[in-house]
Amino acid sequence: MDYLKLIKRFIVIAFQDVLAYRMNFWISLLYSVLNLGTGVLGIVVLFSQVETLRGWTLASTLALLGVYLTLGALRGLFIGPSLEALAGMDGEVWTGQFDFTLLRPVDVQFLASFRHWRPLALLDLLLALGVLGTGMAQMGQTLTPGRVLAFVVGMAAGLLILYAILLAFSALVFWSPGFLFTWLFNALLQMARYPVGLYPGWLRLVLTWIVPVGVMTTIPAQALSGDLPTGMLAGAVALALAFFAGATALFRTGLRRYASASS
Repeated sequence: MDYLKLIKRFIVIAFQDVLAYRMNFWISLLYSVLNLGTGVLGIVVLFSQVETLRGWTLASTLALLGVYLTLGALRGLFIGPSLEALAGMDGEVWTGQFDFTLLRPVDVQFLASFRHWRPLALLDLLLALGVLGTGMAQMGQTLTPGRVLAFVVGMAAGLLILYAILLAFSALVFWSPGFLFTWLFNALLQMARYPVGLYPGWLRLVLTWIVPVGVMTTIPAQALSGDLPTGMLAGAVALALAFFAGATALFRTGLRRYASASS
């Protein structure tokens, strides 16, 4: 309960910061609309040439894009701001401000993951849910309780994988404070806006089991359409838990390597 109260306080502070600079709302709205427009336009152009592509239709691919944008919005809401404050350009590890984080009587990983929020990402989330809803409506599929449950579990697994990968890349800053490792991941993450089945076999393997950005979006979209293979959902959950455990261990190891700025 204490951690939930802290999260609530972090969110309140974030909203207070946003209200102090209201022009940022319109700038963020413009950026969100442009990001949405480029994503949808790319898919529409692609499917203007073909009706289906390896079993994926315009509607199902729009639903997948909605999943991708939803995960991106959640990343922008709390995962990204917190970890970027830790390991980004002029982050706490680089400047030595991380000393003050270590002194606080709260779990360090919790603070590094939830302390900073960006409420304007809620605009991205609303637009993403709109794309997801449009794709679902065009698919014309009946949403049974089983499909909804599979979708929720798939989204939770995808979000946990996203968090674990970002945490692991952020932890690498303890070994090399001057290098922004998350930039490497951002390039791969762009591939998740399209179905993983569209890529060549070797790349599909990489995007499924090594850097599983394809799992984060394809599995929830397949759960909605009813095309999710048996066992894939359980595999995604197991993979998410394994990545989370590995990322946590890497982060804890990095903490032991951190040298105080005052030392």
